[in-house]
Amino acid sequence: MRSAHCRRVSSALFLDLLGHILHFYWNYVFLSFQYPFGRIYLLFNGIKHGIHCLALPSDRTMKRQVLLMSVLCLGSVFGQVSYSVPEEMPKGSLVGNIAQDLGLDLKRLKSGKARVYTTDRTQFIELSRERGVLLMKEKIDREALCRQTTPCSLHFQITLESPLEMFPVTVEVTDINDNAPAFQKEERVFEISESAAIGSKFMLEKAIDPDIGRNGLQRYTLKPSDNFNLQAHARSDGSKKVEMVLQKPLDREKQEHLSLVLTAEDGGEPQMTGTMRIRVTVLDANDNTPVFSKTVYKATITENSAKGTLVTKVTANDADSGANAKVTYVIGNSVETVSDLFYINNDGDVLLAGAVDYEKEKMFTLDIEAIDQGGLSGSSKIIIDVIDVNDNNPSINVMSASGSIPEDSALKTVIALISVNDPDSDNNGKVNCVLNDIIPFEIKSTSNNFYSLVT
Repeated sequence: MRSAHCRRVSSALFLDLLGHILHFYWNYVFLSFQYPFGRIYLLFNGIKHGIHCLALPSDRTMKRQVLLMSVLCLGSVFGQVSYSVPEEMPKGSLVGNIAQDLGLDLKRLKSGKARVYTTDRTQFIELSRERGVLLMKEKIDREALCRQTTPCSLHFQITLESPLEMFPVTVEVTDINDNAPAFQKEERVFEISESAAIGSKFMLEKAIDPDIGRNGLQRYTLKPSDNFNLQAHARSDGSKKVEMVLQKPLDREKQEHLSLVLTAEDGGEPQMTGTMRIRVTVLDANDNTPVFSKTVYKATITENSAKGTLVTKVTANDADSGANAKVTYVIGNSVETVSDLFYINNDGDVLLAGAVDYEKEKMFTLDIEAIDQGGLSGSSKIIIDVIDVNDNNPSINVMSASGSIPEDSALKTVIALISVNDPDSDNNGKVNCVLNDIIPFEIKSTSNNFYSLVT
């Protein structure tokens, strides 16, 4: 958890800080009531699931320290509101009746200047105060927003003023079948010896379907299937390793060239497909396939490493002799991010070709293939973990702030609500919130990534 520390600063610095807050949040005030024993401020805190009442004595000197009476008042308990919408909904489409679901009337939304607060760069959801509903502000492409991450959700808060209130809201974006499976290449060429043994395997390129679940890639078919059939092996990451397996001997004298079509199918309605043509040239004599020294290689790379950095080295051996024993290495991934970031040379060195960012991808899986001169191939995979470096500055966002406070405000009077975020991981992402010395303010952590500025 992120910790908060504060130190004192001069009154001049305090007034300067307060002036900036009031300038940026001119109309933000607490709801207050005057009683004989002092002034009452109400702060509704949806994250803490309660209403906190702050009783402030009426002593007007700032130099005197006073006790803060904090009472958990009886009132509505604010839970998180959740909605679900399909991707690609048009702008202006209804997401949900937030006023009804939060038990708020339209007058409260208008008087409290209700708004959507989010730390995301793009705000996909907007609030209509007049109708009390949430609407689509921007069309959402689930694949661009979350890739393969599930569930794909937007998290934001509804904030109100006078008194300050905050309600967490989650909107899950569900998938529709708007992408067809696709191969990176339109054609794959094999040169296979006629002496290749029954059961010889040839790794095929995987199709990519950005959709998930039933709408994602489901199966492959290969036609015609006279000489070859397909085998698909499930992997730990949910993908499938696809191989073409020789089931009938090849005879170069009868048929030197074969043409096949590999089809990838999804499970959506209507079903969508992608195809790749496979051309096989039958050669003479080669009866051993290359074999990698490991079935799985593991490596690490520090984010922001320079292009050309060596990631790892792989080795495959072929028991044949001469030209048939020479192997070349290929990265078989069709995902653009992988093919753009890594390459492998003829010595088996896997090198960095682009910029690696831990905040975008924490791990990569490379499918590698060793192909001998006769066209036989062996396969393995490399799992590359990205090591985080401290390359992101914390961002501080003032969510809401009071427009003014009395000079005799009691200790622990809430002045502003602040969110702090650092996309780095572990210790690199831990943030200490610190105020300057000699200032009658301190920062208190109210929940994960959220803080309050109090007297």
